[in-house]
Amino acid sequence: MKKSKNIAVTVDDLHITYKGLKKFSIKQRLFQFKKSNKEIIKAVNGVSFELEEGKILGIVGKNGSGKSTMLRAIAGIFSPDKGTIDLHGNTVSLLSIGVGFNKKLTGYENIYLSGMLLGFSEDEIKKKEKEIIDFADIGDFIYKPVKMYSSGMYSKLAFAITAILETDVMLIDEVLSVGDVQFKKKSYDKMKELISSDTRTVIIVSHSTETLAELCDEILWIHDGKQKMLGKPEKVLPKYEEFMNK
Repeated sequence: MKKSKNIAVTVDDLHITYKGLKKFSIKQRLFQFKKSNKEIIKAVNGVSFELEEGKILGIVGKNGSGKSTMLRAIAGIFSPDKGTIDLHGNTVSLLSIGVGFNKKLTGYENIYLSGMLLGFSEDEIKKKEKEIIDFADIGDFIYKPVKMYSSGMYSKLAFAITAILETDVMLIDEVLSVGDVQFKKKSYDKMKELISSDTRTVIIVSHSTETLAELCDEILWIHDGKQKMLGKPEKVLPKYEEFMNK
């Protein structure tokens, strides 16, 4: 167990909503006002937690429970409708398929774009360039537009950038389960190496309870946007698995 220090992330009474279209027949749509076709969906509904520096928090919940939405809010992509997120001055990176790349640019160009968005200088990225390219191991595709990538190549490059350009807080959304067997092992080993640091804080969203049980200090269970349980993996995960197997 890593030594606790300062608070790295504080989430207080977080609420995030968005509008979704209701299902209507064509006849209904013709005779109803446009605004009535929308409903408010509470993606995250009153979640609160504090995460100490150097700790690893795992987040579980069924699909659509608000896990990814909350990660995007912590990363600054979404703005809360209510509540606060405090990173206490820490730098943060989000590792998630479909987030962060300009698909018209090459992988090589996206290394620099992503690095600069994370707050690194061009010189700092240049020093890590070869290591990122070698770790991603996607061959000549590194010089081709990202829109040509498979999900596996995308995840390899995204993981390489986030893992090599180390931020204080890493947010990981399911990407450890993407890619070929060899890359899964390499990324898993790299993640274990990164989170062994006493100062790096990690939040992982995953459906793999085995991975979370091994890596995490605490587990947050979210159900339909609400916080259902927060505690040690050995207490939360069995109850979560029992719930999901009903």
